[in-house]
Amino acid sequence: MAVFRGFRAYRPSEDKQALIPALPYDVMNKQEARETVKGNPYSFLHVDKAEIDLPDSTDIYSDEVYEKAKENLLNLESSGALVQDKTACFYIYKQVMNGRQQVGIAGCASIDDYTNNVIKKHEHTLAKKEIDRIRHVDTCDANTGPIFLTYRKNDGINEIVDCWMKDHAPVYDFFADGAQQTVWVIDDGETVKRLSELFLTVESMYIADGHHRCASAVRVGQMRRNAHKDYTGNEEFNYFLAVAFPADQLKIMDYNRAVKDLNGMTVSQFISKVSEKFTVTEVPGRYIPPKKHTFGMLIKDKWYALEAKKVIIDEIDPVHRLDVSILQDNLLGPILNITNPKDDDRIDFIGGIRGLEELEKRTSEDMELAFAMYPTTVDDLMAIADAGLIMPPKSTWFEPKLLSGLFIHHLTD
Repeated sequence: MAVFRGFRAYRPSEDKQALIPALPYDVMNKQEARETVKGNPYSFLHVDKAEIDLPDSTDIYSDEVYEKAKENLLNLESSGALVQDKTACFYIYKQVMNGRQQVGIAGCASIDDYTNNVIKKHEHTLAKKEIDRIRHVDTCDANTGPIFLTYRKNDGINEIVDCWMKDHAPVYDFFADGAQQTVWVIDDGETVKRLSELFLTVESMYIADGHHRCASAVRVGQMRRNAHKDYTGNEEFNYFLAVAFPADQLKIMDYNRAVKDLNGMTVSQFISKVSEKFTVTEVPGRYIPPKKHTFGMLIKDKWYALEAKKVIIDEIDPVHRLDVSILQDNLLGPILNITNPKDDDRIDFIGGIRGLEELEKRTSEDMELAFAMYPTTVDDLMAIADAGLIMPPKSTWFEPKLLSGLFIHHLTD
């Protein structure tokens, strides 16, 4: 069963609802963030990427950056740009992008559920990235970016959410980063209690996005426990900020690949090698893979349809049956000698939100070939997490992204 409870969020004042929220800290670099915040002193990037307010020579992992983040957060709170609810609430967070909507609930999940694998993972984390967010959360005394969780559909939870949206006006409704962002506050104590009870009937929750932020938030909670041996378990540091969505509302986009060269082969030699494991057909234009185990391949200005031959498909193993695994294990690794895609600078990964046009752009500029992928599914993600396995790198791309700055959870209430 999953523990998920309401909390007293700091959130934007109504007049700042479109000024404060920002994309997650890790989807842009420092220069891009500086451009984004120009003319907007309220942007939450001043908290999540505080290095933008310091000299360019500043080490982004220096104490100065974390202290600046804390200063900027406290300034937003003391100025009234961020205000705190008086009682513990849940928050309905609806996003609509390109006509598709997803409706989640912002609340606090338990660090114990993470360590006990009630909250399941599908990615490894990197120590350096964890340490950065640990220092950020600990210094700010707050979870500043929500973890994107999912769970199997629960009719009771859906009914409460649908009724609340129908009967109450939203507190925020604005357009940002390609999506309409709408928020309702569930401030009725009985409804908050009932939702928490319903989440106790949810067997598992899954991290869709935000593995590093989640691991870091949990680690800070454990550090606080070590520092307060008399903790009761009810303190805010025992919980971390998350938005939980029913799995049937989510859509994973394709996560495409581009490669710099053909590993010393001519085009005909390369296609001949690929044809040993895949059926290869030249097509007259852009090829969008229509089903699992099909791929689009672009070599300069020519598109090819690839379909994996049955002999290389393992339909039993939830990791090896992924299209990203099939491509890696049968083409990128053995043919192009890209054996460690996480660290090989000959390969780049391109989110499907950019479209196939981006693949054509890259192959006309700095890449020799590209692959259009059929998207990994949420069912794939949950099957792998349930099995205690790890997805290959760059398997999932979620859109829209959850904005930071809509809800802030302080570890000391």
